Formats: sequence, C-alpha cells, structure tokens
Amino acid sequence: MKIAMVSPYDFTWPGGVTAHVAQLARELGRSGHEVKVLAPHSPSREFQDADLLVPLGRSVPLPSGGSIARVSLSWWLYPKVRALLKKEQFDIIHLHEPMAPILPLCVLEFSKSVNVGTFHASYARQHLYRFTSPIIKRWQQRLHGNIAVSPAARRYVNNTFPGDYEIIPNGIDFKHFSTNVAPLPQYQDGKLNILFVGRLEKRKGLRYLLEAYSKLKWEIPNIRLIVVGPGNPDKESYRILSSHNLQDVDFVGKVSYDDLPRYYASADIFCSPATGAESFGIVLLEAMSAGKPVVASDIEGFRGVMTDGEHGLLVPKKDSDALAGALGKLARDPELRSKLGGQGNRTAEDYRWEVVAGRVEKYYNKCLQAVNGSAIG
Repeated sequence: MKIAMVSPYDFTWPGGVTAHVAQLARELGRSGHEVKVLAPHSPSREFQDADLLVPLGRSVPLPSGGSIARVSLSWWLYPKVRALLKKEQFDIIHLHEPMAPILPLCVLEFSKSVNVGTFHASYARQHLYRFTSPIIKRWQQRLHGNIAVSPAARRYVNNTFPGDYEIIPNGIDFKHFSTNVAPLPQYQDGKLNILFVGRLEKRKGLRYLLEAYSKLKWEIPNIRLIVVGPGNPDKESYRILSSHNLQDVDFVGKVSYDDLPRYYASADIFCSPATGAESFGIVLLEAMSAGKPVVASDIEGFRGVMTDGEHGLLVPKKDSDALAGALGKLARDPELRSKLGGQGNRTAEDYRWEVVAGRVEKYYNKCLQAVNGSAIG
C-alpha cells in the first residue's frame, strides 16, 4: 500500500517521534509498502533518512513539556499540501501527534485517504489539548483510527478526546543494541559503570542521579558515571558537581546512533531518573536490549515498559536517597545484575520493529476495511 507518514517535528533534528517515524517507515518499506515521510526540515542540516523525506516547511523552536519542539507554523503550506495529496493519492496517511501544529492539521484538512493518528505525548497536566481542543476538534474527527504508544499516552489524550485507542508501543532496533556489541576500551578498567542516556534537560532528572552518585561514591569508590546526550547540565547539576568535587563523571555529549550501542555495552547499570512527561521508556528498552539492568523513576511511562524487580528497580522520582540505594544494591550484587539484565533482554525482543510494524500494518487494514470495506496488502 502507499503510505504517508506525517510528523509535525523537524525531521533533521533528533528526537523520539522523529526516530519512531523513520524506523517505522523503514520497516514498512522492507515489507513491500511505498512509504514517504512528510515533515518540516532545516535545509542547512545534514541528517539520516533523507531519501524518505518530502520536506514541507521550515521549523521554529517552541517550548513543549520541558523540552523544545521544532515545528512549522506556516499556513502557506496549505496549497502545497493540497497539491501533494491530490498527486500522490495515498492509501493511508499516518499522522504522528496529529493535533500538533501545523503540518498534521494541514494534511487532515485536505486528506481524502484513510487517516490514522498516533499519540506519543504524556504530561501531568492537560494544558496543551484543553487549550486547543475547541479549535482542533474538527480535525480530530477526521481520524479514522487512533493509536497510543502506551497507557500513559492514551490516558493523556483520552481525557480531552475520548475514544477508542489501540495501544501499539514504540519499536526498538533490537539487533542494533544487542548483547553482541563490543564495549568501549576506555571504560574497561575495572570500574563499575553507571550509564545515563538522554538530552540534558531538567525533566530528565540528571541532578538527582548526580546527588545519588555523590552519596554512593563514598561507599563504593570504584564506580564511574557516564553521561551521554546533547545539551548542558542545569545550574543545580553544576552546583552538585562542584560542591561535591565529583570524580569519575564523564560527560560524553551527543553520540551517533551507530556508536550508542557501545556505551550500553560498556555499562554495568543503566539509570534513567526522569521526573515525568515520559509516555514511553525507549532508552530503557535500549538498555534492556543490551542486557543491562535498569534503575529508573517510578513513573507511568516507565512502568509500561519495565517491571520492578524483574528488569531492574523502580524508585520514587526526585528521590536521590532511594536512587542511591537502588544503584548500590545492584552495584554490590553482580548476580542480580546479570539476572535482571537477562530478563530485560528477553522482554525487549517483544518490541522489535518487525513485531511493532506488523501490528501497525494490521491496524491499517482494520481501518481500511472499516472505511472502504477492503484491505490492501
């Protein structure tokens, strides 16, 4: 079938939704479908998956849920979108964050295809949808199918737009993050490595991990903290680093997708102390694919991916004492680390893109049959 993936987010900037769109498009392409990605872009930036992209509009940065969303706000896209949809005649238009400005709304305005929306976001408050729902309700009603990536995402959108939401999770390139990857030699010096992966934004909770690490370092001197991700630590993180004179903290910065598995392979424990606004724990799944035990905040989005005591340990968010306790428990018990890591690895297999894309394809056909009375192979 002929499929358009629509993302409101600049395709040249890394992010969870962008990665999801690109990898799902690739997997559906391998299954024989013709897939194009419609998204804003920054012409000056180099990026992967350029062959998939039909660029539509340039992006502007907007604050969103403690992060920055780069979206197009140009209503001048309307004639271009209308002409493109008329020319391409897609069987399925799959819109990711379909109520986000402004490209998905443009597409829904003119689409005569079967429209499927995937909702990724989950925030503690409903301010985004509640503020815009009177305006965008007419576009939301043009969706023929609704997917949420997790129970947390479904709860968030269902409060404003009640309906039936199929839960289909994010996928993981299981082989890419597999246990067969070689660790980085600079971290193979006998120290126990704790790994953090994520953008250095306040909501990712790095300051609480630094506090926990400062306590644990006194008890277990032979540990190291590896911090992978773009951005700069916040003021509180800098204060903790300087006031405790923390040693063996390695800020790596941004790492390419190809190199990232080697950091997981180098870790003994993976830690994600996020404070909220996480609808799904993709970094948890990456670590689980690599066979690593996880210590993470006990938040709804993470509970949908891992089970406390089975794949790792969940602790109350913003609680550096509990975080230190959980990290210390795993640091002192290599057998427990191995057990939890192995169980996590087996669970992560269920999130392989082949499995997830198959579920999405099945849902496409369900929607096509409901609208047209026939499915397309």
